[in-house]
Amino acid sequence: MTHPSPPSGGLGAVIIGRNEGARLVACLASFPAWVRPLVYVDSGSTDGSPAAARAAGAEVVALDMAIPFTAARARNAGLARLLEVGGPEFVQFVDGDCRLQPGWLPVARAFLEAHPEAAVVCGRRREMRPEVSIWNRLCDAEWDTPVGLAKACGGDALMRVRAVQAVEGYDPRLIAGEEPELCVRLRAAGWQVWRIDEEMTLHDAAMTRIGQWWKRTRRGGHAFAEGAALHGAPPERHWVAETRRALLWGAVLPVAALAGALVTPWALLLLALYPVQVLRLARRYGWERALFMTLAKFPEAQGVLEYWLNRLRRRRSGLIEYK
Repeated sequence: MTHPSPPSGGLGAVIIGRNEGARLVACLASFPAWVRPLVYVDSGSTDGSPAAARAAGAEVVALDMAIPFTAARARNAGLARLLEVGGPEFVQFVDGDCRLQPGWLPVARAFLEAHPEAAVVCGRRREMRPEVSIWNRLCDAEWDTPVGLAKACGGDALMRVRAVQAVEGYDPRLIAGEEPELCVRLRAAGWQVWRIDEEMTLHDAAMTRIGQWWKRTRRGGHAFAEGAALHGAPPERHWVAETRRALLWGAVLPVAALAGALVTPWALLLLALYPVQVLRLARRYGWERALFMTLAKFPEAQGVLEYWLNRLRRRRSGLIEYK
């Protein structure tokens, strides 16, 4: 594909992270010199990340860690600093464990300029080392979403600044799922979200243990529940189906089987639905992914129940970090 010539000015970037070390250095180095300002938002790093970001020419915002941290809060803080020092028309949001792919920004910016109704454009995020572990491969498959008009983006995306400002940015209360929630409000305001067929970023999940996968998936369940609580009403029905599936497969079905077994051992036949579900999903996703899509319902259900338990107790949910 022939890429447009790099434009000058009008585009800045917000990078967020904590203790990303060499990953952050590589992230900052992946931005071409014409992208300015670069703003790095640090959330209590102890590995010298702020100094490394300054050395790379970035503006640094150090979050007050006395206030509960969320990625949404970090992105809002980065955008606020970006507007103070530059005021670009477009902003590329990137997580500090990602590297920008060459050619992405000119293509993405040209797309937004040609589509004034679009607030967000994202491309293909790939896992940097999918061969290292099954957990990394699952991430890589998860990133591969359909091209075209989309309902949501992930943490990496090029956005139109005035559109993000018009909906008052990210919701700083969310501990996960803040990008899809922002996209719900953008689409409700008449904006569009697009995914285009272009390489965007390389991500380093660095997942080598099943416990990391469990925590990350549990966080996804929490995001489903909170998203459904915020925007589950018609017509959006945001993450209502995902929340119901998590509860059905990860909580209701196993509890029903085990409780029913106290009355009759035939109730345990309900558990046969799990291999049937794996067989059904394998036709579309392959065996490996189908197996873990089914198993994922257990940590997802845990995340859903955790959200509602904290809500009933009127407690704020803490971060669920996997690395």
